Amino acid sequence: MAPKFLAPLLRCDPTTGAVVVAAVRGDEHAVVTGGTGVDADTRFELGSVTKTFTALLLADAVARNEVRLDDPLAAFLPPGARPRGAPPITLLHLATHTSGLPRLPRGSLRTALPAWYSNPYAGYDEKRLFDSLGRTPVRTRPGSRVTYSNLGVGLLGHVLARAADMPYADLIVRRLGVPLGLVMTTCDPNAPQVTGYLHGRPRPPWDMPGLPAAGALRSTAADLTRYLAAHLTPGGVASPALAAALREVRRPRLIVRGSGDRLGLVWNVRERPGHELVFHGGSTRGFTSFVGFSPQAGVAVAALANTAAGPRATFVQSAYEALRALAADTMGG
Repeated sequence: MAPKFLAPLLRCDPTTGAVVVAAVRGDEHAVVTGGTGVDADTRFELGSVTKTFTALLLADAVARNEVRLDDPLAAFLPPGARPRGAPPITLLHLATHTSGLPRLPRGSLRTALPAWYSNPYAGYDEKRLFDSLGRTPVRTRPGSRVTYSNLGVGLLGHVLARAADMPYADLIVRRLGVPLGLVMTTCDPNAPQVTGYLHGRPRPPWDMPGLPAAGALRSTAADLTRYLAAHLTPGGVASPALAAALREVRRPRLIVRGSGDRLGLVWNVRERPGHELVFHGGSTRGFTSFVGFSPQAGVAVAALANTAAGPRATFVQSAYEALRALAADTMGG
C-alpha cells in the first residue's frame, strides 16, 4: 500500500537530501526511503511537530490531575514573569494558539539574527525567556483569535515541567517515550542524527534551550510509526491516563476563522467526507517534518526530510496529500 501513495515524497536531491516516510493502515506498517544513508531508525529534527508531543503531555497531566486546562499560566511563572498587561491566559489558550502572545519571545530575534541561517535560538535560554516575559505584550484578548505562537507552546512545556517537577526533556522520555516505545525520541542535540541542509549547505544540530517544547525534539520513522499508531488505537496503551490523553488531543476545541478547519490541542483537524484528518508540520534550519492520521480510516503518515523548507517547498503539502489519499482509499472514495 505504501509506494502508491508515498512515492511523490521521495523526490529529493541525493547529494544533499534524504527522505524517510512511514505509513500505517490498520495492522500494516511500511517505511520507504529516498536518498542515501538513512533508514527507519535515522534521527531527524522534528521542529514544530514537537508541539504535538507537548499537547499529549498536557492531556496526560490533566488526566493525572496535575493541571487543569483552565489553570492560569501566571500560577506557574516566576515572580515578575507575567506578560505585560495580560488578562488571564490559561493552559488551553496556550495549546490552541489563542493566548494572544506573539510568535516569538520579546528580544529573541535580536539574539537570533547573527545565527539566523544556522542555529538562531541556541543562545536563548530559560533565564532570558523569563526575564523577557514581563516586557512581552499580549496582542489580543486570550481566547479571541488563533495566532500561531512558538512562545505560547514553549511556555506550556515549562508549565508541565514545573507541575511534574522534572525537566521537559525527561518528561518526554518518561511519560511518552517509555510507555509508547519511542526509543530514539529525545531533545538531545548531541545524539547521532542525520545532517540537515539549508540551501545545499550542512547545518549544525538545532538547539532551543529556552523553548524546547516548541521545537527541540528528534525522532525516527520507526518511533513516529509507534507514536501515530497509539493515536489511532488509544485502547492499546497500558496507561489509562495516557490512553485518555491520546483521545483528548484530537478532540476539536474551536473553529479557525476563515478556514473551516478546527483545532484540537495543538493538532489541526480537517473534515473530509466520512472522516477527519488530524495533522501538523514542522521545520528547523535543516529539516522538514509532517505527521498526520485519520482515526476513522485507521491510517497515518509520517514524513521526514533533512532539508529545510523554503518558501516554495511542497514537502509538507505532499505529505498531507499522501495522508488524504490513503484515508480516502481506505474509506472507499
